[in-house]
Amino acid sequence: MNEIKTLNSGEKYAHASVGQLHEFEGKQFVKDSTGATSCEISFGSLPNGEAVPFFHSHKENEENYIILSGAGKFQVDGDVFDVAEGSVIRVSTKCDRNLKCTSEVPMTYVCIQAKEGRLGGYTMTDAEITERENLL
Repeated sequence: MNEIKTLNSGEKYAHASVGQLHEFEGKQFVKDSTGATSCEISFGSLPNGEAVPFFHSHKENEENYIILSGAGKFQVDGDVFDVAEGSVIRVSTKCDRNLKCTSEVPMTYVCIQAKEGRLGGYTMTDAEITERENLL
């Protein structure tokens, strides 16, 4: 299992890493390493034929799964559908969910969990263009 490492941080940011995704195994939550206050992000990896060992649901938080590699099956309550690299799946509150890898390569994914119905602004409705010296 990989270990999350905080690489650097400042008053307004934190930079952490789970390492090389093609070598990633297991499940790792990053909230504590980054100090996030608006969502929980986790990385997961399932080898061929393996599923998350339990179904679960959330009372207040929706989840967004992003499949980074591999392929498999995703179940929400009684619905089962195929997922693969590039799939994005949003699952609302108060329903059961699980996923299983069916590809020869491990299925690696990111899960972002945040309070359902709380996105007040996004992209340009919440952002503003600023002027700053580019140090890149």
